[in-house]
Amino acid sequence: MKRFFDILFSLLALALLSPLLLGSALAVLLESGRPVFFRQVRVGMEGREFGMLKFRSMVKNAAVLGTYQTAVDDPRITGVGRFLRRTSLDELPQLLNVLKGEMSVVGPRPDVPEQRQGYTAAQWEERHRVRPGITGLAQVLYRSAAVGDQRLEADLLYVREASLWLDLKVIFWTLGRLAGKGSN
Repeated sequence: MKRFFDILFSLLALALLSPLLLGSALAVLLESGRPVFFRQVRVGMEGREFGMLKFRSMVKNAAVLGTYQTAVDDPRITGVGRFLRRTSLDELPQLLNVLKGEMSVVGPRPDVPEQRQGYTAAQWEERHRVRPGITGLAQVLYRSAAVGDQRLEADLLYVREASLWLDLKVIFWTLGRLAGKGSN
């Protein structure tokens, strides 16, 4: 049922948001050229790695300029990228990851492989029993203010309590947070 929901939701979202997706891609292309998308290796269900998509929000070859924690005032972020991040539009290409079965609409955010060292073996295994999500319980509860333990507890709670009803609540909470961003 969840996979059917993910496919239906993604197809509908891609159709409805296609002008926004096209406009975002065009803005990235016009400001800084190709590539329009950024692909990063992430860890999915059962520990399988996949390439998570985002609209590119940093200058080309940003890693060459330094690998440091991304911050609001990071000089590697482009003008369009700043807007895409602030509005979360940079995440929309992940709907394609959902269609491919690598992600879900709702679930724990996918980890980069290096994050494995921050988990016990049992935590890692439990957290990766479900597909990672575009949005999740930790995101709606804490946004980016969560410390590691809070995020992990919210992710594990989602894994244990996962249901279509919880997914719908997380989606509505996410939409409410996004609507609130627009009024700032």
